[in-house]
Amino acid sequence: MDAIVTQPPRQDLALLAIGVLGASSAAPLIAATAAPALAIAFWRTGLSSLALLPYAALRSRGELRGAPARVVALALLAGAFLATHFGTFVPSLRYTSVASAAALVCSQAVWAAVFGRLLGERLPGRAWAGTAIALAGVLVVTGVDVSLSARALAGDALALLGGVFGGAYIVAGGRVRRGLSTTAYTALCYSTCAVLLLAVCLVGDQALGGYAAADWARIVALTVLAQLIGHSLFNHVLRSTGATVVSLATLFTVPLSAIIAAIALAQTPPAAAIPALGLVLAGTALVITAGERAPAPAD
Repeated sequence: MDAIVTQPPRQDLALLAIGVLGASSAAPLIAATAAPALAIAFWRTGLSSLALLPYAALRSRGELRGAPARVVALALLAGAFLATHFGTFVPSLRYTSVASAAALVCSQAVWAAVFGRLLGERLPGRAWAGTAIALAGVLVVTGVDVSLSARALAGDALALLGGVFGGAYIVAGGRVRRGLSTTAYTALCYSTCAVLLLAVCLVGDQALGGYAAADWARIVALTVLAQLIGHSLFNHVLRSTGATVVSLATLFTVPLSAIIAAIALAQTPPAAAIPALGLVLAGTALVITAGERAPAPAD
């Protein structure tokens, strides 16, 4: 029987809200950092891995040794999806605005729904309606950027690809979290992502050091706020909340990122894009409130 996506438990909604606040800092911090885009993508997961691996070795060594090979392989695949997600989204911020990139990468919610449906997940009709509204908002943002420049359109395309692989990452992570703890999964996933991005940086001759102190501070903030808090909390709630709902909750990072960029970077989205952000929020709220409340997890 197909699984029905239900409304998350209250504690998951609280954790999702904290995760959204942390993740909302990502796009503005990346846009403000002068380091190469792919190097930024590597360092955020590389530093996260350095923080998580010793803890995982102490707490989850037995769990990782006893984990089924299929679960471990899926965690490694999620890491590959995350590497591709960052490898397209982070460079997109060199071409298009924070607001547009944040909105388009959050199309991962739509892709997660598509991938989830292919894997047997069944969404309530109201959730599909919310997905359609959110997608309409994303399309309006893209249309606004098409009228600006080819450079902005290229950035939009990269951000949209980031959304595709972000959706795959969330869905894969949801499957893995049924068999692995948050600590074990994030250690495997982030370290796989970091190794792959490091390889890309070395092949592409990307500078991995020599940055200004302010840029290192931004990279550390990005690691702590967006990766260790934002992504890790999203991964934590995947055990009891559907991947599609987690992806849709991340759409709230769109207006928050735009507000941060406007204040810190004086980067204001075009007036025509503002109604689109309202559509994204409305669609997200509709999906998250669809379905019946799921029971709180025992773990």
